[in-house]
Amino acid sequence: MTLITSNIKWILIIAGALTATMAYAAIAPQGAMMSSFGATLEGPLANIIVRSWGLMVTLIGAMLILSAFRPKYRRLVMSAAAIGKLFLVALIVIEGGAIMTAALPVVIFDGLVVLIFAAFVLGGHANKPES
Repeated sequence: MTLITSNIKWILIIAGALTATMAYAAIAPQGAMMSSFGATLEGPLANIIVRSWGLMVTLIGAMLILSAFRPKYRRLVMSAAAIGKLFLVALIVIEGGAIMTAALPVVIFDGLVVLIFAAFVLGGHANKPES
């Protein structure tokens, strides 16, 4: 736990930057879906939904980066990010098959982030000022 606590600023910056790469989905929804999940969604509604989702995920990434420098926001931001990432991982695992194979990097990264954030927040470290 000391490793997480002593490096939380960098963990938040890296996790936030990688999460914010989903800005790609807001710009090129079909390419982002293919590279992240190995499949695409078709039609104008799919483009709207994927672009909107991409922007929301990007905003979570930006908030993670902000919380690296503003500890008072960490509990809220890390909790929201962990819940969203856990939900995505669960949906991918439940769907399984080709989606699971293509999205394995997403499952591994988001799963690891969920575990780290949960340990930090539930361990009570999110409320402590940085040393």
